[in-house]
Amino acid sequence: MTGEGVYGAQEGALGPRLAPFARLRDTLETEREHWFVFQPVFFGLGIGTYFAIPVEPPLWTVIAVLVLAGLAYAGSRGFLAIVLGMVAVAAAGCAVAKLRTEYVRAPVLEKRVGPVQVTGTVVLVEPMAKRGQRLTLSVIAIEGLAAERLPERVRIRAMKPLAGLKPGDAVRVRATLAPPSGPALPAGYDFARTAWYQGLGGVGFSLGLPEQVAELPAASFQASAVIARVRQAIGARIVAALPGEAGAIANALITGERGGISEATNDAFRDAGLYHILSISGLHMVIMAGAVFYAVRLVLACFPSIALRYPIKKWAAAAAAIAALGYLLISGSAFATVRSYIMISIMFAAVLLDRPALAMRNIALAALVILVAFPESLLDVGFQMSFAAVVALVAAYEWINAKRQAAASWRRSVFGRGAMFFGGIVLSTIVAGVAVAPFAAYHFHTSQQFAVLANLITIPVCNLIVMPAALLALVLMPFGLEWIALGIMGAGIDVMVWCAKWTASIPGAVSHIRAIPLSAFLLMVAGGLWLTLWPSRARVLGIAGFAAGLALTPMLPRPDVLVGRDGALVAVRSGEDGRYTALASRGSNFELKRWLEHDGDPRDVRAATYSAKAPAGVRCDGIACNAAVKSRTVAVVRHPAALRDDCARANILVLDIPRPRGCDQPATVIDFFGLRRLGTHAVYLEDDGRVRVETVAQYRGERPWAPAPALPQPRIVDRSAPPPAASAASAPDAELRPEAEGEDDPRFDQE
Repeated sequence: MTGEGVYGAQEGALGPRLAPFARLRDTLETEREHWFVFQPVFFGLGIGTYFAIPVEPPLWTVIAVLVLAGLAYAGSRGFLAIVLGMVAVAAAGCAVAKLRTEYVRAPVLEKRVGPVQVTGTVVLVEPMAKRGQRLTLSVIAIEGLAAERLPERVRIRAMKPLAGLKPGDAVRVRATLAPPSGPALPAGYDFARTAWYQGLGGVGFSLGLPEQVAELPAASFQASAVIARVRQAIGARIVAALPGEAGAIANALITGERGGISEATNDAFRDAGLYHILSISGLHMVIMAGAVFYAVRLVLACFPSIALRYPIKKWAAAAAAIAALGYLLISGSAFATVRSYIMISIMFAAVLLDRPALAMRNIALAALVILVAFPESLLDVGFQMSFAAVVALVAAYEWINAKRQAAASWRRSVFGRGAMFFGGIVLSTIVAGVAVAPFAAYHFHTSQQFAVLANLITIPVCNLIVMPAALLALVLMPFGLEWIALGIMGAGIDVMVWCAKWTASIPGAVSHIRAIPLSAFLLMVAGGLWLTLWPSRARVLGIAGFAAGLALTPMLPRPDVLVGRDGALVAVRSGEDGRYTALASRGSNFELKRWLEHDGDPRDVRAATYSAKAPAGVRCDGIACNAAVKSRTVAVVRHPAALRDDCARANILVLDIPRPRGCDQPATVIDFFGLRRLGTHAVYLEDDGRVRVETVAQYRGERPWAPAPALPQPRIVDRSAPPPAASAASAPDAELRPEAEGEDDPRFDQE
């Protein structure tokens, strides 16, 4: 359509005022076939809208919106059909997210319980790098809980592991459990939401050795249990043949089990920009499936009677697709691995059907499949970064292939192939690094400066030595000869570990970035999507969107005071350097780490914690701490003996007990009830004298994973007790916080 019909009549009547709209309309209709790649974007927009709603919408509401949008699209034509079609796709995303939420709905513990006896079937056994193991149990019974209130699954950290425990075994363990924890600060990562979709209704730790229950039948013959047992057996064979850190990394690359890798090694790979190598994703799937494809085709080509009569290319594609499925199953099926498997399967299906495989359409199809099956994956950092990197790489190489004028003979020469190989590594690292930079800044507040150098050394080792040896180890494992290939794999891993630690040790290897506004993040993502997905020259408009988001990154205000959810951890921005001084207690490290990362502060927990030797504008004694922040007095009371004075002179008062009667002088009081009901409090001291307080509960809203906070029972305080010797209060639930429970920070699977 070029201005005819209704639009044409309007153009003629209204003159040039509609001309820009008509040109935009014509451009969009001309590129209509390319709108398919935008469908997962709008589908994800609908999912994001669902998760952004502060109150859980009724099911009939989202279904009604979807039906109305579908009917409107069905009755539209031309440009209007494009617009309404995308609205319908967004409505479908919102509806699918709601349906998924209801499908996984299961009871969640309302409060801390224990010690109690927990009986269940082992779903997953994860070794921990320090000591012990983490067990995911399908719950059969929990002492003191009625059947209708039983969580579907619980995750328990067992400090004393039970040898020989396998998925499917029935066990009994005495443990203390609590609901999955919420964000460490407003707008932070919400583990409770992730746990909701994983079916985890409680987390905790064991008080003794788990014991197998002989009278309960094991779930050994369930498909998931069989696959988990195979994974565990493969991992045990790998670690036995290749002990130490190299064996733990080999286990991670083959089975996806990363629990045995030390935190120091994880940090080194992360700081070097190599963490994507430790998480099974597209790189590993392509190497594995590609190696099988070319190996099968090469073997079949050695027999002319077969190669000349049968479609060996299709046979090789089928074998590679089966191998990719097997690798998916034994690797843990993370989102990045699922995405890679779907893309690989589509490409091999194209080979079988003698059809060309359109790379960007494959990515769009893979994204749609994952978002339909697991809409919550939109919020998964690994999903976001994986797709961002792949989309950027495909777009970049499509553009290069269209513009490349180099002679084919040069590209086929040894020098040309070598230059293209290493040049491709550099280009891929730069493109992927730029693509995932907004995600790393928004979620993790870091930037790796020498990732190109590290990848230039490590990727060839991974491609040519480590992953082919991993495939050979799987082939030799049934014959008990895996040690041959694992020795080669271990040598390659040693090189990768050396490179990671060396790169991470270079001064300035990691830059720490302050938290950025959500609006800036979304603008950068939208600009990047338009730049990579739109086929015509108008794609350069995406640069403007990215630049606008970049300009907004410093605009997020920083809290002047942060108060943890139980009052045991408080951070005040005192002193001339503008950094936090933390008043912490045992078990507060996890929260404080998140706070420092959010602030772009490179200090460790110990350096940021108050010390009498370096007071940094804060004064503490045995009963209270006081700090001057922007000409206001902040008092943190640790004992009732300090209440009288601090209630009279403080502007902001923090209590880990209920607010006593008569304490009306402070303008802002944050007490036990507020902290336990509303979570972490972020306090902003405005220049005009106002005090603004934001809480975790305000950001979470009332959702299934974040129900309306109940009023807790007040803690009993003995006012006659002597003041404590230390300045920091004890944390009553410290042992159930994520760091103690063993819940990892949600580091990502990056492509």
